[in-house]
Amino acid sequence: MALTILTTRSFDRVVKKLHTKDKKVLDEAVKAVAIDPSIGEEKRGDLMGVLEHKFKLNNQETLLAYGLKPNKSKPSTLVLLAVGPHENFYAQLKRTK
Repeated sequence: MALTILTTRSFDRVVKKLHTKDKKVLDEAVKAVAIDPSIGEEKRGDLMGVLEHKFKLNNQETLLAYGLKPNKSKPSTLVLLAVGPHENFYAQLKRTK
């Protein structure tokens, strides 16, 4: 079953600033998550319910935060929350969540 993919405004703002080749790398990461949503690591504490997938973008580890609706075991929707380097990633994600 194919997942419906939704994005947040903050995710869209970051993607808008990426170069074309970087967008292609991000698209591959999103496809990998859409194919196997359990690929990501579930966060704990304040970010419970958020999963993150790590991938390389310009030789730098980049994090892709996403959520699954209605639940993790039987998702129908993939919500892309944020993308970016590790620096300040979780603080920004807490503000947008």
